[in-house]
Amino acid sequence: MADGPEAEDDPDGFSDRRSKTALDLHHYAPVHLINLGNKIASIASAYYRPRFGIGVTDLRIMALLGNRPWISPREIAEATGLDKGAVSRSVHGMRRRGLIEVRSNSGEVHRQSVALTGEGLSLHDEIVPVAREREESLFEALDDGQRRELMSLVGRLEASLSGQAATAGRRRRPTRE
Repeated sequence: MADGPEAEDDPDGFSDRRSKTALDLHHYAPVHLINLGNKIASIASAYYRPRFGIGVTDLRIMALLGNRPWISPREIAEATGLDKGAVSRSVHGMRRRGLIEVRSNSGEVHRQSVALTGEGLSLHDEIVPVAREREESLFEALDDGQRRELMSLVGRLEASLSGQAATAGRRRRPTRE
C-alpha cells in the first residue's frame, strides 16, 4: 500500500503500478523497428493480396526462389527469417495454386527442394517491377546517401543479430536479489 497523500486517494494502492525500471517505448529502438516492419508488411499485404493473390510470406518466398531455385524449405526459412511453419503453409498453398513445384531428393520425403513453376515465374516477373516501385516509394523520404547508410546500418544489425541468435536460447534470466 502506498504511503503519503496518495494513500488517502487510493486506499488499495492500485494507482501506483508503474515499474521504476520500465522501458520508455518512445525511445526503445527494437519497438520502433518491429513497428516499422509490421507497418511495411501490413501495407504490402493489403497491396499484393488483392492484385496478385499472394501475401507477404508468399512474396518473400517467391522473391527468394526467383534467385535460388531448388532449395529446401529449411533453407527458405533461414534465408528469409521466416518460421518453418509459415514456410510450410506458404509452400503448401503455392503448390496447390501451381506456383511452385516440390521435389523429393533421393526419394526422402523430408529432403525436399522447391522451385517456381512456369506460372510462378510469370507471376514473380509480374510482381518484381511493382515491388521495386513500392521500394522506391518507401525510400522517398531519404536521399541516396541516407538510403545507402540505412541499408548499411540494417545490414550491420542483421549480422549482429545472426550471432546473437545462436546463443539466445542458452541465456538465462537474471536472478532476483
